[in-house]
Amino acid sequence: MGYPRLGGEGGKGGDVWVVAHKKMTLKQLKDKYPQKRFVAGGGANSRVSALKGSKGKDCEIPAPVGISITDENGKIIGELNKEEDRILVAEGGLGGKLLTNFLPLKGQKRVIHLDLKLIADVGLVGFPNAGKSSLLSQVSHAKPMIADYAFTTLKPELGKIIYNDFKQISVADLPGLIEGAYMNKGMGHKFLKHIERTRQLLFVVDISGFQLSSRTQYRAAFETIILLTKELELYKEELHTKPALLAVNKMDLPNAQDKFHELMNQLQNPKDFLHLFEKNMIPEKIVEFQHIIPISALTGEGIEELKDCIRASLDEQANQENDAYHKKQLLDLRISNTISYSRLPSEHTVASSEMI
Repeated sequence: MGYPRLGGEGGKGGDVWVVAHKKMTLKQLKDKYPQKRFVAGGGANSRVSALKGSKGKDCEIPAPVGISITDENGKIIGELNKEEDRILVAEGGLGGKLLTNFLPLKGQKRVIHLDLKLIADVGLVGFPNAGKSSLLSQVSHAKPMIADYAFTTLKPELGKIIYNDFKQISVADLPGLIEGAYMNKGMGHKFLKHIERTRQLLFVVDISGFQLSSRTQYRAAFETIILLTKELELYKEELHTKPALLAVNKMDLPNAQDKFHELMNQLQNPKDFLHLFEKNMIPEKIVEFQHIIPISALTGEGIEELKDCIRASLDEQANQENDAYHKKQLLDLRISNTISYSRLPSEHTVASSEMI
């Protein structure tokens, strides 16, 4: 409350913040605050001894790094990408003052959703049983579950490629896509949301093709690439802008070389083969892979070349981002200098002022 007789202002209500903590998990947050209700403190009333009331105590919600915060309508409020990042999610109300007739205003009240998204350099993209988990175990020290049937990883697995010079690159094996994932079938958005945070995509396809079950249609390697591209596009078109590599797996199988040559021909001239697809299955844009590497996660064939390609691709992306950043800085500096020069008085103006 304000103090009308002396014009005193009441204290503003406290704010509610979500703050990123490295060691926090969503489970810990849920266990610690089972009621899922967070209230900041109220501001102090204005009084004779303190006409300006003190602000209410802020409330901080600890959350893991990688959290995306949305409101109840699905609108993104913000993201926490590193430790100590903080986002204001509910603002305290104004204290009583002349403007409010010395009555306090209510603070903001809202329902928010905390959504954890994986952060990795490379995300493995592929249909179930493409060999993503086997590949992850080959390139890193991760120990994912591996099966010889159309098994899909139920949660993301994270591994690290460690090079001889100790450079490290994080690789995420994301839950396997199925047709219709963009409509939330199968793992649906639980899978697709993680792709947004990876810097690059590594498509993993089985050279012999893919069939989820006896009741579903068989898809050749080229078809799986087109379908994967379509699923990503339907979920979020911006995913097309991410650099992508292609690992063609299971090259140890019979006739793999012949199938690989056929696939390369299809990828070099994709438009010549799109008539084989139904119209609604064709993506707006075909992915252009920076590297295409034939591998066998079983025998280790092509694994070292793949690791080198992943590093080269990430280094190239980092260089491009640095160049773009420096160009922007230079442009901002030039604009700043141009504005500064335009504000300087001309010789004629100086002479006039001296005459005056």
